[in-house]
Amino acid sequence: MKRVLAALLVLACTAVAGCGLDRAESIVDKDELVIGVRSDLPSVGFRKADGTYEGFDVDVARYLAARLGKSVSFLGVLAADREKVLMDGRADMVVATFTIDQERKRRVLFAGPYHISYQDILIRPDEKIANVRDLEGRRICEVQGSNAAQRVVEERGVKAQLVPFPDYNRCLTALKDKQVDAVTTNDVILAGLAARDGSGLRLANALFNEQRTGVGLAKGDVPGCEAVNRAITAMYQDGTAQKLLRKWFGASWLKRGIVAVPQFEGCS
Repeated sequence: MKRVLAALLVLACTAVAGCGLDRAESIVDKDELVIGVRSDLPSVGFRKADGTYEGFDVDVARYLAARLGKSVSFLGVLAADREKVLMDGRADMVVATFTIDQERKRRVLFAGPYHISYQDILIRPDEKIANVRDLEGRRICEVQGSNAAQRVVEERGVKAQLVPFPDYNRCLTALKDKQVDAVTTNDVILAGLAARDGSGLRLANALFNEQRTGVGLAKGDVPGCEAVNRAITAMYQDGTAQKLLRKWFGASWLKRGIVAVPQFEGCS
């Protein structure tokens, strides 16, 4: 009789929500979140000498965790790590210049976007590159895990040579040493790199390919995605988004972008 009752209880539990068997654990079920942030991008996500992280994305991650009522710890990631840390469970969320595209959405669920920017081109001070067409026949740094350089060739049809490097620091060195002619990715990333480098590298202000930067979550975490979208909405409505953009990129930067709640992708 006891075995029969136990079996009936198991069947009843699986038939109703709330027994923990109907869906995977969501970020809304956790007390602490591990959030992946970039460790290599000044002003965006950067690991300081003392091991702490700073930057626009880091502050956004802190804000979102606080709105969700969660404590937070950070995991430093490079471009190539962002999907991996979500898929293997090392991170609960990724706030790391993670541009939303259809290929990535096959493996990762995106909340947001939390920021809209544009792709730009970082060049040497004396280089005459004004727009994406000027990259024809040029050498572009291709960071592993980033699809920015590929978009120039595949989406814009520009016949450029892609030269692979593991991270943006190596790209900057290659650009200054004339191993490559340009570095291209989100304008916020390039602005932070140029400011920290201080050698006179400049943005071409080409402003092409709208970049919708989202919060990466484990595939299927719809409740978590919806909760993050509500937090992003609050971040714009209470003025925090504008304050953070001004803090990390200056008041003049606000003229380049849209400081309003972005149109969300949807959590399906």
